[in-house]
Amino acid sequence: MATEPTQGMLAARQDMIEEARRIIDAARSRGIVLRLFGGLAVRAHCELLYVCERDYSDIDLIGLRKQSRDIPGLFAELGFKENIHVRMATGNQQLQFYKKCDHPDAELHFFIHPDDHVDVFLDRFHMDHEVPLEQRLEIEDYTISLSDVLLTKLQAFRMDEKDERDVISLLGQSPLGETDDRGALNAAYIARLCAGEWGLYHDVLAGIGHTREVLAGRDDLDAGMAQRVAAALDRLEAAIEAEPKSTKWKLRAKVGTRKQWHDLVEEQEGEDHGPPIPPPESSA
Repeated sequence: MATEPTQGMLAARQDMIEEARRIIDAARSRGIVLRLFGGLAVRAHCELLYVCERDYSDIDLIGLRKQSRDIPGLFAELGFKENIHVRMATGNQQLQFYKKCDHPDAELHFFIHPDDHVDVFLDRFHMDHEVPLEQRLEIEDYTISLSDVLLTKLQAFRMDEKDERDVISLLGQSPLGETDDRGALNAAYIARLCAGEWGLYHDVLAGIGHTREVLAGRDDLDAGMAQRVAAALDRLEAAIEAEPKSTKWKLRAKVGTRKQWHDLVEEQEGEDHGPPIPPPESSA
């Protein structure tokens, strides 16, 4: 289970969400589309903090690749500098911005504090599987859709404790339906994506099964919350199984796990990708 957060940690996490909102609002005023994803997106929608509260590594945003030339200017106006090494290393698929650390609290001392740098991924989330997002960034005002947040968690070949907590939080506090409503999960959308790629289908169902096992061992959830999560897992799995599969999907299913079905990721993108590359020292 996650370590009980201190008051300093709780304040820092709220600061991260407020900073993300400040960035997104500033981007919106300039016609730039940015949305929060990862664990902080879950936290931004969470009403029961005991269910979702956990550690967060940084602020992760999704933007549009067609606006990648405009994004650095936005961050410069907000007091950030770009770590150009990240843009170069990822072939312009990811940007990173940082600012001088001004945290006096020794309790929060890391290499660089979470809200001192921001990662911006462009058009898509790509970890074990790729989730295209460029057409889905305006469903919510500040985050990617909760359906996409959930999908980025369930698609992981190896879910970690943070993923488990986020999935349970989403399924226990968000209604599950078949449309892209704000604050809701769209089971039909997730089922369609899984019907288009056998590998994604395989790992999402594995994630559902894994969450069931984790849920059975959670003794900190009230009975109503646990029942809602269990029922949502059943409904989501049924929707995925019922969605008609293409011929391509069926052919790939025959091969199964004898062939690699997900990307090999040494370290997770987004909130778990590790500390930022240190910016070069100024010669001035």
